[in-house]
Amino acid sequence: MQATKHDIFADRREAATPGKPIVDPADWTAKEMAASDDWCYELTARDIDELRAAVAPYDQANIDVMPLTQADFPLPTLGAKLNEIRAELLYGRGFGLIRGLPVDEFGKRGAAIAFWAVGQYLGDDVLSQNKHGHVLGHVTDIGESRNNPSQRGPYSREEIPFHVDCSDIVGLLCMEVSRTGGESSLVSSVAVYNEMLARRPDLVEVLSQPLYRDRRDEVPAGMAPWYRLAVFHCYQGYFSASIEPTYIGSAHRFDDVPEMTPEQKEAMAFSQALSEELRFDTGFDRGDMQFCNNHVIFHTRRAFEDFDDPDKKRHLLRLWLKAHDGRPLPPAFFERHGTVQSVDRPGGIVGEDTVLNAPLERT
Repeated sequence: MQATKHDIFADRREAATPGKPIVDPADWTAKEMAASDDWCYELTARDIDELRAAVAPYDQANIDVMPLTQADFPLPTLGAKLNEIRAELLYGRGFGLIRGLPVDEFGKRGAAIAFWAVGQYLGDDVLSQNKHGHVLGHVTDIGESRNNPSQRGPYSREEIPFHVDCSDIVGLLCMEVSRTGGESSLVSSVAVYNEMLARRPDLVEVLSQPLYRDRRDEVPAGMAPWYRLAVFHCYQGYFSASIEPTYIGSAHRFDDVPEMTPEQKEAMAFSQALSEELRFDTGFDRGDMQFCNNHVIFHTRRAFEDFDDPDKKRHLLRLWLKAHDGRPLPPAFFERHGTVQSVDRPGGIVGEDTVLNAPLERT
């Protein structure tokens, strides 16, 4: 395996080979993470001062953050730490928590801009999260249900199975917590693969073959309302995984998509059971920013109940980030969006009339 020039963890990784255990820094257990707090960075008073100063010029009515990049947010000290976190996200453990943004002091708009600023250091570009072109998403219950194939789980209060998002990195900022439930859990998809390989190698083979996936009525121009992508991949010596149980489960609603086979259903169910068994609960409080590499981390959310006060409803801000120096991805990831030649880095959701925008406050 020839490591990418940005893989500073290359000496801890072996070339990923189909059917063989994966040796990767992103292979970790909940016990290992619980024994250390290296994955959690507590913002210092100096960090917060830097963020406050960086945000101040843009914290005003009708600001559009879309044109603002890393260069617009000087973070002399925090920026260096964010570069370290980025390296861990892309080629290390695959996740990190940044704790302690004072959301009450910053206010809704200021906290959103601070989150945007941090995202500019951890990714190279933002991606659309839905057909409306939202690149700064608001994850809150608006009465949708993932049981409706035209709707999605983030806008419901339902439990969401272990899954990935359509980007290199997903970031979440907790603005408000729920009254009960809503806990977030992570699991190393490398660990899930290795454990499945040890117990049921036949199911690893099943999930290494393409599965049909529903676009949930968010269809790019000229493309089918479904696509195909395997769960487990080994490409150019690097492992990656992509799982979306809701979208895989509803793809057969189209006449030209066959029902899942019994083996596929068993493999998907086993992947969820293993994820639950191996999960790590980081805790997620107001002011926490959680970032995950979708190619080596599965994440989930428990069902929840909100407070009666609308201003206290569970509310997360979300970023989908593109990283040009991320791990190599096979052509199938690109083909979800176009071709290897036309897509610089796969990710995002667009419809025929999508226009990118970044709403700072939920509507």
